[in-house]
Amino acid sequence: MPYKFLALPVLALLLHGCGPDSGRPSADGALDLAERAQQLARNSIIVDTHIDVPYRLSLTPADIANATEGGDFDYPRAVRGGLNAPFMSIYTPAKLEAEGRSKEVAETLISLVEGFVENAPDKFALARSVADVRQHFASGLMSLPMGMENGSPIEGDLENIKHFYDRGIRYVTLTHSLSNHISDSSYDENRPLNGLSDFGFDIVRELNRIGIMIDISHVSDDAFWQVLEVTQTPVIASHSSARHFTPGFERNMSDEMIIALAKNGGVIQINFGSSFLTQESRAYADARSAARELFSMEHPDMDEAELYRSYSEIYAKEHGPFPFASLEDVLDHFDHVIELVGIDHVGIGSDYDGVGDSLPTGLKDVSNYPNLIQGLLERGYSEQDIQKILGENLLRVWRAVELHADGVALNRRSEHGATTSTAVAPESGVHDIH
Repeated sequence: MPYKFLALPVLALLLHGCGPDSGRPSADGALDLAERAQQLARNSIIVDTHIDVPYRLSLTPADIANATEGGDFDYPRAVRGGLNAPFMSIYTPAKLEAEGRSKEVAETLISLVEGFVENAPDKFALARSVADVRQHFASGLMSLPMGMENGSPIEGDLENIKHFYDRGIRYVTLTHSLSNHISDSSYDENRPLNGLSDFGFDIVRELNRIGIMIDISHVSDDAFWQVLEVTQTPVIASHSSARHFTPGFERNMSDEMIIALAKNGGVIQINFGSSFLTQESRAYADARSAARELFSMEHPDMDEAELYRSYSEIYAKEHGPFPFASLEDVLDHFDHVIELVGIDHVGIGSDYDGVGDSLPTGLKDVSNYPNLIQGLLERGYSEQDIQKILGENLLRVWRAVELHADGVALNRRSEHGATTSTAVAPESGVHDIH
């Protein structure tokens, strides 16, 4: 088998001599599941809503059309993993808003993604619609849709939403690590807006109108509830996990929020970062972050990128290694969401290239999606349900957002006498959980 982690369950079964009477699958059964997982990875559309490769390459250039030594994503590994539609994260650091540079950096990163396609048109294609994703899948191309992580590049001008839509942005994460002019942040103790600003409410309405998905990852709880009051389309959490496993960590979603998100028709895309998955990893990461902040004050000559690269090793020498989560921990998050709201409201938002060295064992890069699939098979999920998790749930939401925007446009033209057509109802739009 080409994936070393897929071999581990088989090896364990052989070493322990498990037979059919043990209640565990046989070695042949594990091999069959591994083969089924590989086949499902090849034959299903896998959408990952959060891959931070553009920002990574803006700092350390590399040719991701070919194998790279660093990072979590490149084309050969993505093909091995069966990945079809990695959303390229157009991430702008929170500090850029005060510097007035958010839009400038976002434009640069979008151009970088466009360059991936221009340099390797036989491998990559920009995806601006669900139809594009399906067409690229049929023709063997890897779709590159884009999501904007941090709404700061909108810079207080609603016209910029249409501008970024035209450039290919198909979801907007309203804020990031600091509260901005749109929304308070779950990471920021300073919350001047008590949720959304007045302009933030306008942005929600405009994103609905234009046809861009609203992403509530990173927002404060108050902002989340306010988004749901206003939006007329399903929303997504592009890279969040279940707060049930990390009590007090607001960046993850509470059970109450997951239930509300599902009633809205939306999806939570599970983040693979260990500190999103287990309380042990979360506690270690919080302590390390506090220590790193003190260290940075003592070493003002170190730039931020260098600090993040080197300090983890420095901290580990004194406090021990980082307690990585496991594939089983990731599967627990999927199970929890599905037990709460059903199979239709969960997907993959790995945060590859965005969570540093904290990825769980068995899911270290984009070649490892078959490991996740095998784990889901082992937990009894059907292939149809797994395909929903891999991408169909997200594509349903994206299509509902497209159809809403089409309906708004048709109604406006009708009001102006251009047409009397009405919008076609979504194939599977906003709906209640079962």
